[in-house]
Amino acid sequence: MNITYVNTVSAEDCVKLRDSAGWLQVHPDQIRVGLRNSVYIVAAKDGETTVGMARLVSDGGYVVFVADVLVLPEYQGMGIGKAMMERLLRYIRSNLKSGYLIQVDLMAAKGKEGFYEKFGFERRPDDTRGCGMTQRLEKKAR
Repeated sequence: MNITYVNTVSAEDCVKLRDSAGWLQVHPDQIRVGLRNSVYIVAAKDGETTVGMARLVSDGGYVVFVADVLVLPEYQGMGIGKAMMERLLRYIRSNLKSGYLIQVDLMAAKGKEGFYEKFGFERRPDDTRGCGMTQRLEKKAR
């Protein structure tokens, strides 16, 4: 196995990775737009097969969101997620101007919090900050 890392991923591969994690499905057109508007993408490849991906979404100012950190189940535990997170954080640091601050946010999947703590992320709530929150909105197809 020779894992390589590239900075692009197809919507189809993203769908497959989301399926492998049991995540809710998102319309492929939305995925294409989301990928196109991502500030940075890293994908792990085993030959021609995409086995992992992660991406950054940014407001261009002071907030960056880590999204879609996914590794196929049969490739988990091999350091692929770690390598992708290191690349994301290296990208953020390399674009951080002197005197600037960037808030890096993410929503960890249940049970995966410890993975992100290894990179310096802190669980919420804590003694000073409330919990992270989310809401999903959906318009049913007619």
